[in-house]
Amino acid sequence: MKLQDALRRAQALGLDLVEVAPNANPPVCKIIDFGKYRYDLSKQDKDRKGTGSKLKEIKFRVNIDPHDYMIKVRHAEEFLDKGNKVKVHLQFRGRELSHKELGFQLMQRLKEDLSSMGQAEMEPKLMGKSIGMTISPLPANKRKRRFAPPTEELPPDEADDDDSEE
Repeated sequence: MKLQDALRRAQALGLDLVEVAPNANPPVCKIIDFGKYRYDLSKQDKDRKGTGSKLKEIKFRVNIDPHDYMIKVRHAEEFLDKGNKVKVHLQFRGRELSHKELGFQLMQRLKEDLSSMGQAEMEPKLMGKSIGMTISPLPANKRKRRFAPPTEELPPDEADDDDSEE
């Protein structure tokens, strides 16, 4: 098909004639909606860029209950398991600030508890009335969850018990 025929056909359809392989003999062209084609390419680029890691944030207090601590550790493990970075804040209120060492001990404990899932990208650092730390995930093949929530076991089937009594 000649170039003039291809152009006429593309105009009749209200589309564009796009040269796909200019170095081929003869050159290869496609009849497409060029605006839609560019839009699809930009969406593909955005999808590739969007796969980067996100930053999740978890806040602690110095006198946190052990159960609450474990729940927050599990959430941090989930975030790291999905490949997200975790920013941990430990906030002091009032007179708690006079015992900064307790806050640093809690942050060290958290760092050790999450060591199987991630490594401290930014060590615990005092910033005003809070201590901050950033943990980045380990490579997927090296991650090992230590505090996964317990799986609920189903009770034994009661129908089996009824059969044994008869």
